[in-house]
Amino acid sequence: MLTNNQALEKFFQIRAEKQKHIINAAFVVFGKQGYRKASVADIAKEAGITKGMITYYFGSKKTLYLYLVEVIQTTFIRTVKERLPPDVTDFFERVRIIVEMQVSAIKEFPALFSFINSTYYETDPAVAEDLERISATDNAMIERVLLEGTDYTLYKPEFDPRLVHKFVLWASTGCSEELSETGGAENIDGLVNEFCQCLDMMKRVFSR
Repeated sequence: MLTNNQALEKFFQIRAEKQKHIINAAFVVFGKQGYRKASVADIAKEAGITKGMITYYFGSKKTLYLYLVEVIQTTFIRTVKERLPPDVTDFFERVRIIVEMQVSAIKEFPALFSFINSTYYETDPAVAEDLERISATDNAMIERVLLEGTDYTLYKPEFDPRLVHKFVLWASTGCSEELSETGGAENIDGLVNEFCQCLDMMKRVFSR
C-alpha cells in the first residue's frame, strides 16, 4: 500500500456507508482546493464530523490524500478484472467497457472526477513525488489492460496499431478535459454518449 498508517485500521472498522461519505467529502474538498489549500477542518466540515475524527482515522492530511489516490487505483484494477471479459479482443470495445466503468465510479462518487483532475495539476512538494510515481504506475497499468488480449489483425493493414491506440487515447483525454470544463458529473451522460459515437466512427475507419 502507498499509505501505511495504523490510523487507517480504525477507518476500515467503521460502516461502509460512513467510509464512503468521508471519502466523497475528501474528494469534494481536495478537488476544489487542491492539496495545499485544503484543510482537515474543511474536510471534516464537509463530512459532518469533527476534525479530530479525521485525524483519528487517517493520522494526517497527506495520509488521507494518498489513500484517496490509492482507492481510485485499486478500485479500478479490481473492477477491470471483474468486468472486462477476456474474450473481448477488439480494442475499441475494451475502451468502451472501461469508459462505462469510469462513468459508474463517478456516479457513485460525484466529486471523484474533480479530484482526479486536480491531481494532474498538483505541484505541492509534500505529495508531488508520490503522485508522479503513482501516475507512472497508473499509465502503465491502463496501457497493459487495454492492450493485453487486443487482436491486432482486426485493424486495416494500412494503419499502424500503435498510432491508432494513441489517437483513441488522445480523444479520451480531450473528452475528459471537456467534461471538466462543462461541470463534471452533471454532464457526463451526454458527453460520454458523444465520445462513444466518435469511438464507433473511429472503429469504422480503422477496423476491417
